[in-house]
This record gives sequence, structure tokens and C-alpha cells, in this order.
Amino acid sequence: MTSKHDRNVAGFVDTGRRGFLKTAGAAALVTPFAALGFGGGNAWAQAAKPVPLNFAWNQTSFCLTPVAVAKDTGIFARNGLDVTLTNYAGSTDSLLESLATGKADAAVGMIHRWLKPLESGFDVKIVAGLHGGCVRLLGYKPAKVTKLADLKGKSIGVQGMDSPARHFFSVFLQKNGIDPERDVTWRVYQGSLLSLAASKGEVQAIADYDPLLFTIERDSKGAFVELATNISGQYHDKTCCVIGVGGKLVRERRPVVAALAKSLIEAYDWTSTHIPEAARIFLNYTTNIALDDLTALYKKLNLHHHPIGVDLRDEIAFFAQDFKDLGVLKAGTDPRKYADHVFYKIL
Repeated sequence: MTSKHDRNVAGFVDTGRRGFLKTAGAAALVTPFAALGFGGGNAWAQAAKPVPLNFAWNQTSFCLTPVAVAKDTGIFARNGLDVTLTNYAGSTDSLLESLATGKADAAVGMIHRWLKPLESGFDVKIVAGLHGGCVRLLGYKPAKVTKLADLKGKSIGVQGMDSPARHFFSVFLQKNGIDPERDVTWRVYQGSLLSLAASKGEVQAIADYDPLLFTIERDSKGAFVELATNISGQYHDKTCCVIGVGGKLVRERRPVVAALAKSLIEAYDWTSTHIPEAARIFLNYTTNIALDDLTALYKKLNLHHHPIGVDLRDEIAFFAQDFKDLGVLKAGTDPRKYADHVFYKIL
């Protein structure tokens, strides 16, 4: 059965698949994105009826501000897309299933959350990275934890044993000479209790997302100190959140997916140079953070890191090797073959 969504797309391509690909290849992708291989011109966006897309995101995640920017400033529309934003706060498996079955067209999420579920075979492809720097590790000064080496023999508070913070910093500590299983103890607390656990001496460090850790650090009046983030050291130029699309969509409408990626990359770069304006846009979608805090948080992100193509594949393979070494991915998984399977070259 053809859905309303499919009928709209069919109307867009009624000149035939070959004609669609030829016309959409330009895909409104203009300088500076020509340098990324997107091509030039604006023929598609000007001549064609906007393509409807259902895009899932978590509107409480400050690092996804550019998604709201792309919607509210018309970046999506200028690139030939009519994007509906769907706030999604369910499980990662459910989100990936929605993409694989076409209930949602595309989504954004943390690569650290997606690597293990994608190993099980969801028909979902990662097409671009958007930024780096969502997760941080804080030491508690009264417990004399002010640098990584101080963590040996200590406890770290996290929100879950399978959380991105626990997985990422397990790898990070191991690469910095600290055995994540023998040298530290991981303890689970609800986010609101992480600071209390430190003050009671139950943990000596905490790891989680911002803005939670930003708020804890600010309100502690200097009791917490940053030990590392997921863009520290060799991770400085590694992505954090990525765009995922259903396999059917990317195979059949590759230029549409390219336009989506181009739009979000443009929105991230715009945000980096229009921080106050971007913050005000995002505050239309969430009420859990103050304007001044939001603008300060943007400065902790790498808003200019957007791997696509081979660069994206290599980063996925890098993280897959990390997760294999940690025992999260199967021992028989080949990181390079895994990356080749889950990423899609949209250019």
C-alpha cells in the first residue's frame, strides 16, 4: 500500500527515477559545501516540491540546537525539504527499529549508543557526523581527585552500566593506563543524585552528559573539576552525535539524504557563529536551561566536526575497535567490515 508520504515523493519524481537523480544531484548544495563534495547550484530546492521528512530527535539535548536552527531559520526548506521534527525519548533499539521500518525517516543520536544495537542487523545507515563533545568526566576535589591518575582505587558515578559515559570513559581510562574493571568501581545513580553521592563520599568522580554535569559543576562552587571529555586527547577530532537513516530511504533517495546532511552541517556552522541567536531558537523547544548557561555550553562542543564519506567510515571503525576491545561488540566482529556495513557514502 502506498502511504501519503510515498505519494508525495512519487509526485516529486514523476519524470522518472533517472530524471530525479539527475535533477536532485545538485540538491541545493552550495559553497562552502561544494568543498565537501556536495556540488553546487540550487536547482532542486528552487524547482521541486519540498520533500517531506520525519526527523526524530531529543529536543532536550542542547547539543542538537542546530536541528532547531535548521527548522526555524528555513535551512531545511532552502534545501528542498519539508522536515517534521518528532521529539523522541524512548530506547535506542526502538528508535533504530523505527528507522529500519520507515516509521521515521531519519534521526540523530550518539554513536556510542548506536554501535552495539547496529551490530544486531538493523537496516539503518549512518550518513554523517555532526559534532563532538557531549559527555564529561568530573573529579571531586574534596576527595583529592583532580587528575586522571587520582582515579585509581576510586569510584565513579554514572547513570547506567550501559550508558555512553560508562562505555566511553572505560575505553578512555584504559588508554590512559587505568584498568576500567580493576582500578575503578562504577556505581549507578539517577542523574539528580550524582552530586549528592560525591558529597556523601560514595563516589569520587561522576560521568554523564551536559547540561547535567555543567549544572552540577557550576552549583558546586568549585568542588568539581573536569578530568576529561569525549573530545579529549586522541578523541579531539572524533564525532559524537550522528545522523542515521533507514536503509531503504538512503538507497532509494540518496540525494534527499544528502540534502538533509548538508542542511544540518550548515546549521551547525551557522550556530557556531551565531551563538546567542541559536540559543534563543533552542529555548523555544526546551525550558530546562537558562540562556546564559546554554551559550556557555556551546563553547564546550566541537561544532565544526562533520565527518562524511571515508572520514566517517574511519571514525566508526575506530569506535568499533574501542568497543570490541572493551567487550561491548562481539569478539568476532571486524571493526572495518562493521564500519563498511553501517555507514553509507552519500556523496
